[in-house]
Amino acid sequence: MTPAFEKLQRQLKQLPGLGFRSAERIALHLLVEKPEQLPGLVGALEEASRSVRRCARCGNLAEGDGDEALCPICADDRRDHSVVCVVEHVPDLVAMERSGAYRGVYHVLHGKLSPISGVGPEQLNFAPLLERVKNGEARELILALSNDVEGEATCHYITQHLPATDGAEIVKTTRIGFGLPSGGGVLYADSITLKSALEGRREYL
Repeated sequence: MTPAFEKLQRQLKQLPGLGFRSAERIALHLLVEKPEQLPGLVGALEEASRSVRRCARCGNLAEGDGDEALCPICADDRRDHSVVCVVEHVPDLVAMERSGAYRGVYHVLHGKLSPISGVGPEQLNFAPLLERVKNGEARELILALSNDVEGEATCHYITQHLPATDGAEIVKTTRIGFGLPSGGGVLYADSITLKSALEGRREYL
C-alpha cells in the first residue's frame, strides 16, 4: 500500500468502533470502489467542522455563529425547560428523544467521573449545569446516567454540589429506573439489574 493510503487508514482507525480491517475497508471503498463519494464526504466534514459546536446551554450539538448558539431542543419554547435530564453523551440524548417519552430539556456532561481514567469534574460539563440550577432554570433534574460505579459516583457528585436556587430552594433530583428489559426474564439478568429492578418497583394496579 502507498504511504498516503496507510496514513488515511491510520486516521480512520482512530475513530471509535473502527478496527484495522474496518479502516482498511472504508479507505479502499472511498479511494478505489466509490471515489466519487469522497468529495461529498470531505465537504460535509469541512462544513460540520465550521458550523457545528456545543450548545451554549446544554452541551448538545448546535449550529450557528458565535459561542451562544443553542441546539434545537433548547431553542424550542414548546419543551418544558424546568425539567432537565442529565445524560453522559449526545447519543444518550438521541436515544431519549427517539423514545418520544420525554418533553423536557437536557444537559450533556460529555462523560462521567472516572479517577482511574483521569476524568475529574474539571473535564466534564458540570459548571454550566450547576449554574442552570443556581439561576432557577430547573425545577427537577433527572439523572439518566449509567447504572455502574462511575455513573453512581457522578450522580453522587451532582447531588452533593447542587447549589440553592435564587429562591433558596434545593432542586428536586430524581434517578431514572433500571430493571429488566422488555421481554426479558429474571433467569438471565445480572445481580445489578435485579437489584435496580427491585429498588425501582412501583405499585401494580
